[in-house]
Amino acid sequence: MHPFRRGGRRPVRQLLSLLIAGSLVSGCSQTSAQPQAEGSGHGGIAGGAPQTPKDPPRAADVALAAGAGRQGRGVVAAGAADASYNYGPTVMAENGRTRIWWCSQYSSAPPPGDDILYAEGPSADGPFTGPGGGAPPAVLSGAPGNFDGMHTCDPSVLRVGGTYFMYYTGAAGDHALGNAIGMATSPDGIHWTRSNGGKPILGASHDAHRANVYGAGQPSVVFLDGWYYLMFTDTTGRAAGWNGAGQFVIRAHDPAFREGVEALGEKGFEPTATTAAPRTRSVVDAFSVDLEWVGALDAFAIAHETADGTTITFRDRDFTMQPYKPVVIPGPWKEGPGLVRRPDGHAPTSVGDPCDLVSLDVVRATETGPTGAPTGLKHFGLDVKGAGGCSTPSRSTATFDGVAMPSPDRMIDLYRRGERIRIDRRSVAEVLAGELVNRPLPQVPEVPVKTRLRSGATVVHAYGRGYGMVLDGQLYGLPDTTIVPLNGSGVQEIDPRQWDGAARGLPLGG
Repeated sequence: MHPFRRGGRRPVRQLLSLLIAGSLVSGCSQTSAQPQAEGSGHGGIAGGAPQTPKDPPRAADVALAAGAGRQGRGVVAAGAADASYNYGPTVMAENGRTRIWWCSQYSSAPPPGDDILYAEGPSADGPFTGPGGGAPPAVLSGAPGNFDGMHTCDPSVLRVGGTYFMYYTGAAGDHALGNAIGMATSPDGIHWTRSNGGKPILGASHDAHRANVYGAGQPSVVFLDGWYYLMFTDTTGRAAGWNGAGQFVIRAHDPAFREGVEALGEKGFEPTATTAAPRTRSVVDAFSVDLEWVGALDAFAIAHETADGTTITFRDRDFTMQPYKPVVIPGPWKEGPGLVRRPDGHAPTSVGDPCDLVSLDVVRATETGPTGAPTGLKHFGLDVKGAGGCSTPSRSTATFDGVAMPSPDRMIDLYRRGERIRIDRRSVAEVLAGELVNRPLPQVPEVPVKTRLRSGATVVHAYGRGYGMVLDGQLYGLPDTTIVPLNGSGVQEIDPRQWDGAARGLPLGG
């Protein structure tokens, strides 16, 4: 929901030794995906920054060579006939198709209020339709009696492993500081289940009360190095502007932000007891913003609307400096943009020039509909050159992190934090990679194969820790159990002490 609109318009050791020796056969039956967000721990995916050589301090405000802006032919996505507004999209490029979720309203989807619609198409230029064709369905609507009883809007969708996470604005009424951020999970991006017991994961901080009584909402989430980064609006934040504008950032290894939360403040990211800690630092003076990580630039890109179009502002990993000058994607707009991102919230790789060229694409509302709310979702974009993504070993690591591609022996190579992991089955690689390209990229540095994920390899699970696989003597974390049936594997229970004592490899899912 937009801060200035009201109403319906928008409101281990012995066991591990056996595994290492290859003498343990698969145990238990194949299981369906179990997201860590619903389990008792998140140890399978947590991790620090890539272990790569440190570069010299970066220069700030480096100018990128921006090409001419591009624009699609017309409206690319809209709800059925009774959907009088369409805005606030999140856009995912995934395995050869583009998926989009956005805010609208259907009379056929009670209660009266904002609904989140879903559609898919061949590219950001559409056309987008519901699954199998036809009108886009409403996939999340209000839950009467809960914090999101009337409105569900402003989706931001990620996929980590085989689990989709949707972060959204929910409200039981119209503003009055009631807006808050909720989360739902899904195995397919279409059928959603509310998380956290149906309660919000973040609400207004109430640092300062202003004339704008929107509250908290408009989330955008990125998964990077085992961290979930959540950027959001809070009109009550201490560092928000006079009109409530501002964007705040928290992060955690837990996708539901129930523990281990760090908030971005004046001294960088610092631990905080709750998601309601004072909002002491805003990174951009705007509403309805989208966020992505650009590996080739080794920087976050923040997309927000300004007078000339969508301005892209860049920040380093710690949000401490701006390594590049902003660029502008020109054209008309009426509401905030949705960046075209890969499933983990990173920018897609340029297959032709992955080291130097970055494509920045958005879908945004461009006109005002009959109810006075934004509609007319159209695609805009531009390319920037001069990224220097292969200029140093650490920059190469960032550029190709999470990218998978065919190997010479008809398997798939996954590049993860400077390591190369060979995977037997393409379907498994599609789940674990942030992005799978269809041909080898010659620009990838020569990295020895660290380990191999073989068909049928056993998955281990420790209560309170997570899921993983022992590959060449190291325990590699998994985000969920999606690859179990895909890889022909089984799940073996182990003691948490065995998990804790194992040599640790990288998280395979992020």
